Formats: sequence, C-alpha cells, structure tokens
Amino acid sequence: MFRKQFLNHQQMTDLLHQWASDHPSLVRLESIAKTPLGRDVWMLTIGPDPDRVRPAVWIDGNMHAQELCGSSVALAIAEDVIALHTGSLCDRSLTDASMETIRNVLFHIVPRISPDGAESVIQSGNPVRSAPRLGRKNTQHPRWVSGDIDGDGQIRLMRIQDPGGELAAHPDIPNLLLPRRLEDAGPFYRVFVEGTIENYDGHNIPNPVFLDDNDLDFNRNFPFAWVAAHKQIGAGPFPLSEPETRAVVEQATARPNLFAWLNLHTFGGVFIRPLGDQPDTKMNPHDLALYRQLGAWAEELTGYPMVSGFEEFTYEPDTPIYGDLSEWAFHHRGCIAYVVELWDFFSQVGLSKKKKFVDNYTHLNWDDMVTIAIWDREHNDSRVVGTWHEFDHPQLGRVEIGGPDPRIGMWNPPPDRIAEICRQHSSHFLRLAAMAPSLRLTVDPQVDGEITELTIRVENLGYLPTHILDSAKKLEHNEPIHLEFTLAANHSCQLIAPSIASSRGRMMIGHLDGWGRGLFSGEGALYYQRTRGTSNARTVKAAVRGHGTITVRAGSARVGFVETIVKVG
Repeated sequence: MFRKQFLNHQQMTDLLHQWASDHPSLVRLESIAKTPLGRDVWMLTIGPDPDRVRPAVWIDGNMHAQELCGSSVALAIAEDVIALHTGSLCDRSLTDASMETIRNVLFHIVPRISPDGAESVIQSGNPVRSAPRLGRKNTQHPRWVSGDIDGDGQIRLMRIQDPGGELAAHPDIPNLLLPRRLEDAGPFYRVFVEGTIENYDGHNIPNPVFLDDNDLDFNRNFPFAWVAAHKQIGAGPFPLSEPETRAVVEQATARPNLFAWLNLHTFGGVFIRPLGDQPDTKMNPHDLALYRQLGAWAEELTGYPMVSGFEEFTYEPDTPIYGDLSEWAFHHRGCIAYVVELWDFFSQVGLSKKKKFVDNYTHLNWDDMVTIAIWDREHNDSRVVGTWHEFDHPQLGRVEIGGPDPRIGMWNPPPDRIAEICRQHSSHFLRLAAMAPSLRLTVDPQVDGEITELTIRVENLGYLPTHILDSAKKLEHNEPIHLEFTLAANHSCQLIAPSIASSRGRMMIGHLDGWGRGLFSGEGALYYQRTRGTSNARTVKAAVRGHGTITVRAGSARVGFVETIVKVG
C-alpha cells in the first residue's frame, strides 16, 4: 500500500508491526522516542541475530513534515531487504556476490522522524516545517497562526485583493496567481496561510514566516556546527532539544558499526553530499573519490545528480546550513552520509536544471510558473493549482480561501509515481550497502612436537576499508582490527606467543584497506597501471604449547567480528 499512497501514523504502525510479526527472526521493531503528542518514533532493525556486531547502515525519512515520500522510500528499502533475506528480491542491478554482502549488513530504518508533523500535513495540510509545536516564549509580537478557519478540515491559503498586491491573476488560467509584472492589468492580491494573526492591531498585517507558529526545523537541531536561532532559523533553543532528534543521535552513537547513512527528503531530484561547510578543494581526496563513485551510480540508477552541499546547496553564498544531520553523521560518526531530495519535479515538468542546483527552487520566471500549472492540469489532476472560495475572516473581512496545495505533485510525487521512486532509490542504496567491509579469517596450524605454530591471516574482501572514510581514521570510535585468542576451559595448552597472563590474549592488526578506489582517484590507469600491495590483509604468527582448542577472533566494534576454533597439539 505504501508504494501507492502516503501512510498516516496508524497505517505505518500497523505495517511495521505486521513485518515484525511475520518475520520474528529477521525484523526487530522498537520505539526510540515518544513525541509530545504521544506518537512513537519507530525504528526497524533488519537482519538475523541483530545483536551480533557487523557492518550496519542507517536510513531515515520524513523529518520535515511535508516530505512524506521519504517515509515511502525508507519502507521500500526495508521491504526489499526483508525480501533479500527471504529469497524473493528481484533486483537485476545486484550480483549474487553483492546480495551476499548485503545479507551480512544490519539495517536500521527510521521511516518517519516526525510523526506529529507528518500527521498534521496528511490530515489538514498544515504547512509545518517539522512538528506542530512552539517552544519559544517571545510571542508578544504580531504573528501568523495557521488554522482551519472555514471549517472544511484543511489549512490552505487566503488571498486578499489589493491594488498594491505582489501577485496577479493569470489572464487565461483560472485560479492561478503569478508574480506581478509591470504590464499586468490585475486584479492583484496578497496571499497568506489560512489562519489568524495573534496580537493583531487591526491595521498592520505582519509578514508571514514559515516558522511563525512552529519554530523548529529538526534538520538544524543536530550537534554538528550548531548555532543559535538568531543565526540559523529553526535551530531550536539548544542542540538535540527535541525528543526526536535526541533519539536519533543516541541510537546512532550506540552503534559504532554504522558505515552508511541515507537522509531522505523531498523534493527536487538531487543527492546532496558533504562537505556542507567547505568547498571540494578542502575535502579529503579519498573521500571525494568515493563520493564521485556513489554519484555516478546515483545518476545511473535514478537520474539524479550528486552535488556538493557547500558548492551547490547553500541558500546564501558561503553560508552553510548549521546543525544538519547528514553532516553530523559524516563528521562525527564517520559515515558515508548524504541527503536525497526525492521527486525530480523540475525535470518532470520540463524545466532545465540549473548548474547551482539550489537555484532551481528560486530562479523560476513567469513562463516557468505557467509551465508548472499546465503540467499540474495534464499530469497531476490539477491537485496543485486549486480553486478559491469566499469567506468572511474574523479579522480581515472578506477573503478567498483555497489556492495552491503543493502536498501532492510538488512536495511529493503523484501517487502513480511513488512505486517507481521507491524502486530506483532502494536499488541505489542497496548498492551502497554492498560496499561494506567484509572480514575473512584463516588459521593454518603446524604441529612441531609440543608446539603448534599458528599462521593467521586476516583479510578485508570488501570494497570499503575497515576505517570506511579516510577522514574518519581520527575518530575515537573508529577502532582498528585486533585479534583475540581464547583458550578452551580446562585447557591443557598455553599460548606462548603472544605471551599472556590469563586464558585470553590480544594482538593489534590495524586497519585494512578495501579493494575499492572510488572514481577518478588517478590509480589503476592504463598509462601507469599499478595496485597497492596486500594492504587489505595481514598475516601474523602465534604459538601454542600443549593440546586442546583455541578460539581465534578477529575484528572490531567498527566492522564486527569473525572467529574460528582451532585444534592444537
């Protein structure tokens, strides 16, 4: 059902519980937070033996209330991973080897970070940014408060005819308002969200701000480069001030094995990668090559480009977005993290994409707006443009209510396009999951009298190195690979190299490279074709005196563990 329509909270809750009930050995469902309105923020963990440490990925969606398609794609990834484990997934872009790697990856999926906000949008169209709540105390100034004043169950727009209005009625397309031009004859209008003005003096209408009555933007509330709201609108009173954002960080911080992070938004049709605060010239070149490869796959599978957050997605020149989740995941957790703005609306409508991608949202002329209205009529059942009806407003007198409803067709795709978007983006992210590090441990025992020499080889056969990102090596939780030796209980043997004082020993191996290089790294070219040595593996020796068994275990909290039991003597 979620591939054909956007689910409300109860529908999503029922679906998640059904998956957990149908696949108890594969799917774990838990609530990681309660919202102020009492709704659960659900997290799915998918994979057998979920407490076993191994490479893991994180997917979240719908932290912005209107961006419902993020939940759809998160659910699609969950359903496809379940199908992969049960043998029913059909994805021709994945090889058998890739699918085997993915089966050893643990998936943590939070399909809807803001259930309060999404419910408000689904039920009434209330255009809240993240959640319908107001935390600030400075509310004595005049401000707009959205509400259903005409009693139809929806919160739309209000227009007031005014000779000084900034919008003009299109002469040929009914109900369509466009930015006013010098040559327009009118009528002219001012437009506001449906609602009332708090602290209204009866004369002066305040400028509306999208956070007038819901002051939080969850994606400005995370602890990487957080700044206060006077500098970053929507930041909240302090980092992680909200139960939803705090829960995400608490859950992720408890999982050092997370290596990839997908943050699902709408709309536009673009992937936004780090760095968000500096140009690519300041980025680690190995990280940049990796993101180039991901960008090539992204465009191949989805048609969306991948752009630098700083170079192509800053709303003001040289002014980064502060408190962003994907930047926190990249810088603080060492994850391959990025955002996707689902639904390539500009391409679908037929508008040419701008080189600085963020300009697509603002650089729209009069003709572009008409093109959108025609597309809405022909391909979206006229859901966006809408109609207007008259109403007597308690403060403003005669107004008209209705107009654009961007929920379906602009903020999110039409229902008949949801399944296609789910398929494309699940396929793309599963390819990223297939890049996971993959440890292999082999032990060759050679007996010489009372001494057994163990030749131990630890290899990483995955695309990614065990430190994941080159820039992440410095992070405290990015633990290098180590060996552990455990003698069997009541053992009659002794580990003599490395020497130990008890039944357990430890030997450091260090990080191991993967075989991947990213794209355009300058390595492996035909004009000077060379590879690295065996930096993906390390061979060490150990020695045991006596007879019995010994367990050899290799790994780390970052990538998980593999082990084997060896008979000695």
